Amino acid sequence: MLEFWTKVFVYAFEAYALLGVVFAALFVSLGVQRVDSEARASGVAFRLLITPGVAAFWPMLLGRWIRGVQEPPVERNPHRVKR
Repeated sequence: MLEFWTKVFVYAFEAYALLGVVFAALFVSLGVQRVDSEARASGVAFRLLITPGVAAFWPMLLGRWIRGVQEPPVERNPHRVKR
């Protein structure tokens, strides 16, 4: 039984990774400039640098791409709170 669930976990991880690699190829070539305006003039080196992170966090970036978010979110922490 443990072997079955281990295989299920591994296949799910492989599917997630495969979807991430496919999404990263599309996002790095087409979508990054739509989600982050600072990346519009970026070169090949920057796009290669962000590819592993895009593949890992593809569900979050896909959501931002679908919603059409233009700028990265502003971090909310005590240092940015105006009093």
